[in-house]
Amino acid sequence: MEIRRLANILFKILMPLVLGGTILYWMYRGEDWRQIQHVMTDEMDWTWMLLSFPFGILAQMFRGWRWHQTLEPMGEKPRTSVSLHAIFVSYAVSLIIPRVGEFTRCGILKRYDGISFSKALGTVVTERAIDTLLVMGITAIVLLLEMSTFGTFFERTGTSIDTILNRFSLTGYFVSAVCIVAILILLHILLRRLSFYNKVKTTIRGIWQGVISLKGVRNIPLFIFFTLSIWLSYFLHYYLTFFCFDFTKDLGVGCALVTFIVGSIAVIVPTPNGAGPWHFSVKTMLILYGIADVQALYFVLIVHTVQTLLVVALGIYGWAALSFTRRINLKQK
Repeated sequence: MEIRRLANILFKILMPLVLGGTILYWMYRGEDWRQIQHVMTDEMDWTWMLLSFPFGILAQMFRGWRWHQTLEPMGEKPRTSVSLHAIFVSYAVSLIIPRVGEFTRCGILKRYDGISFSKALGTVVTERAIDTLLVMGITAIVLLLEMSTFGTFFERTGTSIDTILNRFSLTGYFVSAVCIVAILILLHILLRRLSFYNKVKTTIRGIWQGVISLKGVRNIPLFIFFTLSIWLSYFLHYYLTFFCFDFTKDLGVGCALVTFIVGSIAVIVPTPNGAGPWHFSVKTMLILYGIADVQALYFVLIVHTVQTLLVVALGIYGWAALSFTRRINLKQK
């Protein structure tokens, strides 16, 4: 059992690294690394990169403040500093095992402020749902504004939405729906038969309380402000890097929005900070805007690497700050 558990842990750690590493190797095989170093040391304007850092930090801080706000309706009041430091650490931890940071930040609140883990996890689910809806809305707007660029993408890649949809007949849709329902029913039966079903029910109940906590948020305008500020900060953190390079500084906001959205969607693939999928998707879209293949490769590698190092630095800071934070365990949850 221990060997199987260890193998499972190793798989969760190695699989994202192998996947991301394979994509990066495929993209950068044969590249002249001395030229990349030359671009970083002699051609880049690092002033714009440094100016982008505050927005990368603010994005995580706004997320911490919003998270703190969503916990209040459930009677959970963690310290603001602990919430922020938990966010910093969670992003850094996710560089090792993608998505595990969501659980890490909930565990930090439980450890330092006695916050219910399941309720905290429920608010994380709420956050992700809201962020997903916002990204979908932004994507729709970008699609309308930059339709010609996406048309070029579909034309060059031979991808057709109509072709994809036409592959499914009415029977195919029906069979797919039946399969999904069957899977859900099977999972329900399995959960009922498991010995820890009551524990699972308790956890799910806590998660559900977190999901519906939004209706109890006292200051909805502030919540909306935090949400918009998170994504505006993310965008500015990315957009300002365009001005670091002569070949991207004149591309404009439209290109930045398209590549930002495409990159945000690409990070869904479970690799450390989206490494690999993010590089490929952003590079592909930059080429459609007229950027040379080699220049696009340099841009995505340098920008992603530097911004990932910022995430690491914030994570180290958050971990160090928590090391000097007094634990408050007033509740047994």
